Amino acid sequence: MNTKATKSKFHTIFAYLFGIEHMMKNSTPLGDMPSGAAAYRTFLKVAWPSALESLLVALVSFFDTMMVSGLGENAINAVGITNQPKFILLAIIFSLNVGVTAVVARRKGQQDRDGANHTTRVAILLSAMLSLLTSTLGFLFARPILTFAGADPVYLEDAIAYFRILCVSIVFTALNLTINAAQRGCGNTKISMRTNIAANIVNITFNFLLINGIWIFPRLEVKGAAIATALGALTSCSISFATLLRKNGYLSLVRRGRWSPNAEVLSPIVKVSSSAFIEQVFMRIGFFAYAKIVAGLGPTPYATHLICMNILNLSFCFGDGLSIAASALVGQNLGARRPDLSTIYGKVGQRMAFICSTFLFVLFIAGRYELIRLFSKEEATIALGASIMVIMAFSTHFQTSQVVLNGCLRGAGDSAFVAATSMISIAVIRPILTYVLCYPAGLGLAGAWISLIVDQGFRFIAGFWRFSGGKWSKIKL
Repeated sequence: MNTKATKSKFHTIFAYLFGIEHMMKNSTPLGDMPSGAAAYRTFLKVAWPSALESLLVALVSFFDTMMVSGLGENAINAVGITNQPKFILLAIIFSLNVGVTAVVARRKGQQDRDGANHTTRVAILLSAMLSLLTSTLGFLFARPILTFAGADPVYLEDAIAYFRILCVSIVFTALNLTINAAQRGCGNTKISMRTNIAANIVNITFNFLLINGIWIFPRLEVKGAAIATALGALTSCSISFATLLRKNGYLSLVRRGRWSPNAEVLSPIVKVSSSAFIEQVFMRIGFFAYAKIVAGLGPTPYATHLICMNILNLSFCFGDGLSIAASALVGQNLGARRPDLSTIYGKVGQRMAFICSTFLFVLFIAGRYELIRLFSKEEATIALGASIMVIMAFSTHFQTSQVVLNGCLRGAGDSAFVAATSMISIAVIRPILTYVLCYPAGLGLAGAWISLIVDQGFRFIAGFWRFSGGKWSKIKL
């Protein structure tokens, strides 16, 4: 065995994954460059709280589904059918927050603290007004929304009750998300992590007490899960606001500052958020159509699909956390006129995405039966879910990497390109391919997950091509 050759190969691989020189190939540094270790430390400092935050947000739905699973298949479906309608109501808030993170990050890079605070205050006002409107519409039209989503009459009433309680909490959810988006733009990712830890503790505690009627609490079943989620949202919103009441905080409502929405602050937010809104519209249309097609396969396949989607959402959290870090660091360094550093942190995020995805690939295949059994004891569901998780495993590298790449582009303000690829991939390719594979091709639920891999692969290729081209580094905000 040639030990020197083995070491040489190891060092080559290590240099590719972690070396700054390899990442800056064909690029000219514009100033002092961090070492490979320093770049990864900086990235991880922002990324790990973001990843944990994203995981905690996903756990709200995860625990709701898992804890109501004891009530039966219909309870799982009643909770799961509300996911896409809820995200449609929050779509405009998600869009706003993309702009908020990008603009606040850019202002911090420019050392414009007043501009960052003005952006945050205006964003809070917009978030409150928009979420109040969407939550009211969702509450009033809950029945037709869920009927159109494909809810079966067997669990429709439970789904309506769950959804209406969620609509009441949307204002709190929206304000929490907007404040956290601004804090992330400054690199303060630990703040949003703490708010979501508190929200999850409240959610899990009241799920336990209210679903089955423990101690002095009534047995509310599916309604209890919704109330627990709403109480968690109220908790996280309160803590988020408290972080803005510190006078020495970079973002602070105590400091004197402007609340008036003028063109100076609205223009860059709208520039990024309008494209992000188009992306959200097409994403939600595509995801809604995708869920509706799968719901038509029947109660057992749909319940299995919801279980697998909950597990996949946990894997998405790793990519989302890396994406948030990439977005903040890309935006801040563009504001500081260091596109070379923006490129470095974008590539650091991509390499970390590959490492995380490899771990998830192994986990999903090796632990597929145990993961499905967390939600169901039905043998038919376990067997079908385990086969789907093998397909899911092959989506992880595409999913995590495309999320990070698109986070880099959003942080640079290139949300128009992300919107265009989402329109093509999520709103056109995924639903059409899902229908063809599920029904005419006769693949059933497996067809829906094969179409998901195709969608993720398309977005990865498009994002990689755009990031490598470098046009994003020339966008002005």
